[in-house]
Amino acid sequence: MEGRTPFVSATLVSLVYVPPARMWFQPSQLVQRKSLDMLLADTEREGHALKKVLGPWNLVMLGIGAIIGAGIFATIGTATAGDSMRPGAGPALVVSLVLTAVVCGFTALCYAEFASMVPVSGSAYTYSYATLGELVAWIIGWDLILEYGIGNVAVAISWSNYFDTLLQGLGIHFPRWLVIDYRTAHAKMPEVIAAAPHIGSMPIIFNLPAILIVMLLTVLLVWGVKESARFNAVMVAVKMVVLLFFVAVSTKFVKPDNWHPFAPNGFAGVGAGAAAIFFAYIGFDAVSTCAEECKDPKRDMPIGIIGSLIICTIIYVIIAAVFTGMMPYSFLSHASESERAEPLTLAMKYVTMPNWMVGIVALGSVIAQTAVLLVFQLGQPRILFAMARDGFLPPAFAKVHPKFGTPHIATILTGVLVCVASGVANIDEMVDLTNIGTLFAFILVCIGIMILRVREPNRERPFRVPLGTWVIPGLGLASCVFLIYYLPPSSWMRFFAWLIVGLVIYLGYGHRHSTLAARNAKA
Repeated sequence: MEGRTPFVSATLVSLVYVPPARMWFQPSQLVQRKSLDMLLADTEREGHALKKVLGPWNLVMLGIGAIIGAGIFATIGTATAGDSMRPGAGPALVVSLVLTAVVCGFTALCYAEFASMVPVSGSAYTYSYATLGELVAWIIGWDLILEYGIGNVAVAISWSNYFDTLLQGLGIHFPRWLVIDYRTAHAKMPEVIAAAPHIGSMPIIFNLPAILIVMLLTVLLVWGVKESARFNAVMVAVKMVVLLFFVAVSTKFVKPDNWHPFAPNGFAGVGAGAAAIFFAYIGFDAVSTCAEECKDPKRDMPIGIIGSLIICTIIYVIIAAVFTGMMPYSFLSHASESERAEPLTLAMKYVTMPNWMVGIVALGSVIAQTAVLLVFQLGQPRILFAMARDGFLPPAFAKVHPKFGTPHIATILTGVLVCVASGVANIDEMVDLTNIGTLFAFILVCIGIMILRVREPNRERPFRVPLGTWVIPGLGLASCVFLIYYLPPSSWMRFFAWLIVGLVIYLGYGHRHSTLAARNAKA
């Protein structure tokens, strides 16, 4: 270690240090594009190359691990019953799920074409840089930080709810002020405020289990991507067994009368349900962030993205049919928010199943959402890694650990930020914000496919979106806009505020430190 700067000092210096850069604003730079050849060449740069260790089975498992989690175990309650901001789908939840799957399917085909053609970390950010230019690339990169970072906050909170339920079933009871966020406690639980320790007049309230699980997974992800993929495969196997268990023990309690009225709020409820349940499908795109670590991306990336989406859709429809058939819509619509946040165990309690059966499903949810947390925490640092490699973020984020071959600094920073947010945030706000950010990313991917088909029609495409240049990407674009329409207006306001903050950072740092602009200036 002689002559080396200590890790912490080096990290702080690289974050704070601003190297000499062009100090003037260049409007033409906003639309400059990074060629696909240049993107591929960057993956071989010394000190910035990730290990290629993932095969098709790893990718499918990562996709299932990311998709099946908080959505099916938590958000189907709100999607079915509705809330103060939207009507519920009722038993027509199965239609909402299929509708959302179709929307995601259009986009998944576009992701598969891009990922097989440009096997580079960064997902939609990288694709936008190659097709739509630097400014749009920054916007989508900043948006993906919202999708993965905020999405993981929502999953961590949901994980904590089920973990707390599981512990209660075992007779272990955390103080309420250690398993809830301040805003929820302040608005609805004055007894928690009163029981919590105080610093002066300020109560100490935070979600400890959510913080701890994110910390543990961050350590695993720094250790290695192959080790993380193996751990994920084990969790996927367990949660699939638990979901099969739920279906097996619950089918006899299904009553066809509970499916009437099928769509109590008409198509408005179905559309709102689809927009809410969209959170259950976020994850297949996370597979594309691992393209640079894939052994044979031309073949394996389409298998991982499309295969995981198809498998999860079939599972979702079966679960939704059983869930809505176990209890009447009228009961679920009057359930409390906390009860709807654990819909599968709520249904099992409604039909008075034994506590040990409820406990198994609660355990399955904890494991399922652990897998989601793992994959989202895997994806987020790779977005930061790609953006830093292009000069939009400090160079520390583009560093690769010499032994583990992972973007360790970006992974640690992501873990810290998600820990802090999941300890104090509210799940409903996080879900809606994640949904609109993801749909926006999907829209740009669909547009990017159409542009690149026109601009570079002869480039090799190991996988091609079927039906030509316009049909599938156009349907993907239109259907994403359709789902955005049904999201609450408050999510729009928060999303635009997020984009404005990102634009300020880009103009203050990213625009002046773009590596592509520096290359073009030297040419």
